[in-house]
Amino acid sequence: MSRLELIDENIRTIPEYVPGRSIEDTAKKYGLDPTSIIKLGSNENPLGPSQKAVDAILENASKVHLYPSADAGELVDALSTYLDIPASNICAAGPGMDGLLDNLMRLMIREGDEVIIPIPTFSYYEIAARANGASVVYVQRNQDMTVDIDAIKKAVSFRTKVIFLCSPNNPSGDVISESDIRMLLESFHGLVFVDEAYVEFAEHSVANLAMEYDNLVVGRTFSKIFGLAGLRLGYGIMPSWLKTEYLKVATPFNVSLLALKAGIAAISDKQHIEKSIAMVREGRKYLQEQIPFKVYGSMANFVLVDVSPLSASEVCEALLKKGIIVRDCRSFRGAGSSLIRVTVGTQEQNMRVVEAFRSA
Repeated sequence: MSRLELIDENIRTIPEYVPGRSIEDTAKKYGLDPTSIIKLGSNENPLGPSQKAVDAILENASKVHLYPSADAGELVDALSTYLDIPASNICAAGPGMDGLLDNLMRLMIREGDEVIIPIPTFSYYEIAARANGASVVYVQRNQDMTVDIDAIKKAVSFRTKVIFLCSPNNPSGDVISESDIRMLLESFHGLVFVDEAYVEFAEHSVANLAMEYDNLVVGRTFSKIFGLAGLRLGYGIMPSWLKTEYLKVATPFNVSLLALKAGIAAISDKQHIEKSIAMVREGRKYLQEQIPFKVYGSMANFVLVDVSPLSASEVCEALLKKGIIVRDCRSFRGAGSSLIRVTVGTQEQNMRVVEAFRSA
């Protein structure tokens, strides 16, 4: 008997998650000085974290021998004030929003259930759902990358448990209208999960609908606007009945003490938040206007570039040789071979990216 046979067959057929390239690996492969490399492939905040968050980490570093609160209640209370949403509708999660997804799938999915995923989109929905026994029904997005709501409704069956939506979508950056989300919530008995990892860079959110509909969960993260990707902190906004059940399966102490303290500090730093948003909106406009290929409209902290008739692999390779890390989107199911996602950087970084695309 092969040791591999000890692993569930459904797990063995799940595609591996493909992360963005690191500065260290890029420097080693191409013989570059790490300090010369700009990393615009993982949608991180180039301004870094709030100084208040850094100070909170330093102030609490000597306390890491102690467990944090089991439910991260202090962070939930701070988020409640920040969002103007009752604490009974908020769950803190780690590691990142991925932890929220894992716990929800463990709570809701049974062998034989189905989930619907409009593609291309964030790949971890598929991984979390299939790891718990679900089958995935893929719905291709429209040619302009918007979600085909009618196709999603037609894909629903009696086995459908969850519909995953990403707004703004990763990797395309488009948002889904509130009216379309309401339509799904009202026509579908199962759970609608809306990933709002990039919502702070957009113009509207549907988080408040979680108090109106009892089948909506909105996922959020501290990895993007707050610059805390390395601390792996997220949270979910959900109906109170679901929070009660969710906490039964959530890993105790899943938010570390330092992540908890840094998260509370980060949401209190309005100046850092406003500066990050302004940088992204200005840089996003610049990239959309200056990159010499088709650039999709985006409400996130990145833009999606179609480099056809060239391939994403050859353009990404050319940029890597120049010390610029962007994201080849071939690993996104349904994305094709010519799409590249570019994180909005500082103005200096954006100018360097544009010049690299022009000479690609």
